[in-house]
Amino acid sequence: MNIENHIIDLKKITINHDDKNILSDVSLSIKKGEFIYLIGKTGSGKSSLLKILYGDIKIFDGEGSVAGINIFKIKEKKIPFLRRKLGIVFQDFKLLSDRSIKSNLEFVLKATNWKDKEKIKDRIQKVLDEVKLQNTENKFPHELSGGEQQRIAIARALLNEPELILADEPTGNLDPATSAEIIELFKKINKRGTTILIATHDYDIISKFPAKTIRIENNKFFELSEKN
Repeated sequence: MNIENHIIDLKKITINHDDKNILSDVSLSIKKGEFIYLIGKTGSGKSSLLKILYGDIKIFDGEGSVAGINIFKIKEKKIPFLRRKLGIVFQDFKLLSDRSIKSNLEFVLKATNWKDKEKIKDRIQKVLDEVKLQNTENKFPHELSGGEQQRIAIARALLNEPELILADEPTGNLDPATSAEIIELFKKINKRGTTILIATHDYDIISKFPAKTIRIENNKFFELSEKN
């Protein structure tokens, strides 16, 4: 097994959150460039797993690396460095409602040490082009539809050209047609080589856009066969 080919490598990890054990002694490896759905009942640990991957919850036991960074031993001050290698997309978009789309995206770039105004402007334009929302810079989140807000959230996730995108129920607040558009966008990003991990309850999108699927059940991961 070539560990260098893995963007996520977890060995015998334990996840506790709010004094409750979520997962114990589980292992998971995801190769660079994969597109994977993560499914499981509410409370099975999907969101908690994503949170350990971006440093929001600590691992208590075991070994773990994400994008080449040891997340078991990671210090608080190194978490921003980890997150620069990742793109994170949430169900409720998490856009800043009091500022324009341009300001939302500038905020992320400045927080990750971008200083050149021209480069910031160019990067914002590039990610907006990528999600096909070129003319939304001066709009505020409430002026956009749910699907458009999620596209902006994906644009935000792409700003630092991440190796891995983690999406937690990204279609949870969207209608079926818009959900399909969002998954098509993720598929397009994946074809460029970006690894995509989507935690979801939306089985319709899995049937419409088949891909490797991992189920969390009874404290274990099960890989399901891909159905076309």
